[in-house]
Amino acid sequence: MKRIISIALSVALALALFASCAPKAAPAAPPADTPAQSATTPPAQSGDSTAAPAATPEAPKVLKKIQLVKGTGLCGIPTLIAFENGYFADEGYDVELITADSDTRKISLDNGTLPLANWDYAYFPSIENGVGIKVVDGLHRGCITIVVLEDSPIQKPEDLAGAKIAIEELGSTEHQVAQVWLETYGVKVNKGLSSVKDDEVEFIPYGDGNLELEAARKGEVDAVAIWDPIGAQALDSGFRKIFDLHDSHPFDGRYCCFLMASEKVLREDPEQIASLLRAYHSAQNWINDNPEAAAKLVIDKKYINVDDVDLAVKLIKNYDYPTYADRAAGTANVYEDVVYFSQKLIDLGYLTSSTDAEEIAGKLYADVATNDY
Repeated sequence: MKRIISIALSVALALALFASCAPKAAPAAPPADTPAQSATTPPAQSGDSTAAPAATPEAPKVLKKIQLVKGTGLCGIPTLIAFENGYFADEGYDVELITADSDTRKISLDNGTLPLANWDYAYFPSIENGVGIKVVDGLHRGCITIVVLEDSPIQKPEDLAGAKIAIEELGSTEHQVAQVWLETYGVKVNKGLSSVKDDEVEFIPYGDGNLELEAARKGEVDAVAIWDPIGAQALDSGFRKIFDLHDSHPFDGRYCCFLMASEKVLREDPEQIASLLRAYHSAQNWINDNPEAAAKLVIDKKYINVDDVDLAVKLIKNYDYPTYADRAAGTANVYEDVVYFSQKLIDLGYLTSSTDAEEIAGKLYADVATNDY
């Protein structure tokens, strides 16, 4: 028995000695999604000043609150599209859309309450006389028509010599447009000066497009110079078109409506005007590429006084909103059109400080670099 116990102890001792001499296994690798601890850097402990700070969420972008005029017609929809598609927000603005008539826009641009608004060359005389507004970009190329009754003998501008034309108000855009068109074809018009006696056309203000059309139906006037969409809608109710601002000479291919900046804001914060123009460029480009979507959006949102999508699409395409490609190619030359229409308004007696159209255009226009095309 003692011999058996001695043998067992000898075997156990041999096994122990063998285990102590065997190589040791490598430690287990850390999980794949857990960074291995540096051999020289101890693990960060709670309260350790060497621990990396916890990531903090990025603070939300603070948008600058401004007001812009939304308008009610299709010709002003770049403002609505820039608002709805987030282009103003992308440029850092929280925009409140408001309504404002021509005089309110003019006053608000002058005092800087509005940084930017759309209007047309009816503002040129006011700018010439010192109102603090500058033309800074083009908006589109057409939104006024001249219509007559379907059975009218009037076919061309020369036929309007001796005629009566309904307009919204004297000196308004449609009034100036009709005057420029008629003078181009040799028909003498009232230049807005009571002393002028050689005019062959009488312009009668009605203050409302529907009243103008009704005056034509009653035989009070021979033609109607009128804004879209009322003029376009009239073509389905007994009228036909003899003039379209988009493609009738001498307006074809030229801007009729412009983006105008507050001279005060332009002087104090030129980047604000540049950034707003970038938002408008995005909107104009998108409208040109997506006229159906643009029409449906503004109709569904009840922004405009049109509910016919097909008509809205037709007018949007007619307005020929400039694209990035147009701007890059130099076909969207705003200054050139400002000079052109300055000369027309000089000829009509609306602009009087100089007979040099470029000299007057220098008072009207400011070049703003947007660096986006």
